[in-house]
Amino acid sequence: MLQVQHLCVNYRHVKALEDVSFKLPAGCLVGLLGPNGAGKSTLIKALLGLIPVQYGQVLYRDAPLLQQRRQVAYVPQRSQIDWDYPTTVQNVVMLSRTAHAGWFRSPGRQSREIVKESLERVDLFHLRDRPIGALSGGQQQRVFLARAIAQQADLLLLDEPLAAVDKKTEALIFQIYDELKAEGKTLLISCHEWGGILNHYDRLMLLNQRLIAYGTPKEVMTPDNIELAYGIPPQPRHFHDAIETNFFC
Repeated sequence: MLQVQHLCVNYRHVKALEDVSFKLPAGCLVGLLGPNGAGKSTLIKALLGLIPVQYGQVLYRDAPLLQQRRQVAYVPQRSQIDWDYPTTVQNVVMLSRTAHAGWFRSPGRQSREIVKESLERVDLFHLRDRPIGALSGGQQQRVFLARAIAQQADLLLLDEPLAAVDKKTEALIFQIYDELKAEGKTLLISCHEWGGILNHYDRLMLLNQRLIAYGTPKEVMTPDNIELAYGIPPQPRHFHDAIETNFFC
């Protein structure tokens, strides 16, 4: 469904991404993993055309993704959002319906119902009139997940959506991911978590400027791949056992 071919990105003559290629099928939950500065956010922004690409192409259903932006929902990192902006939870989610209604038209009944259902899905409809700055970190993350759901896109790109969430919220978010997968949607999620939580993903993509590994969690999170990505030296046997226990039980 999504095909990335030989993607290269430079920042001021410094290589940020080098020859990255992969395919994401429909109905798949993919975790994007790597150390700080590995290029995870850069990759997501490059897919969306938010930063210039030196080389390569991004295809969705065999056509350029940039020609199909309405099919893509994007949730940026928390640090890129102005949480003091004077708007409510409901207004943030309603913005996702602008492309459907048009900039100068009021949202119709269908859009209002979709926004309501999206907020109910993330258990925030009761806070619909609250300013986003008055929410907890986990609630704020759920607002932007609701916005992505309300957009009704088939491809969702989320940049560290589990930052500042508690375990209850984390469980709810993964439940929603599973529901979206069942609907045939594809999710690429930049993450920094380690441990058993990685078992929630169908596939992992381990990145550090280049693609280190792509496959199931067990295939990707090996000591050799971790060393290549994070610079961790070869580990003793007890570390290997710990990885298998934490990631693959």
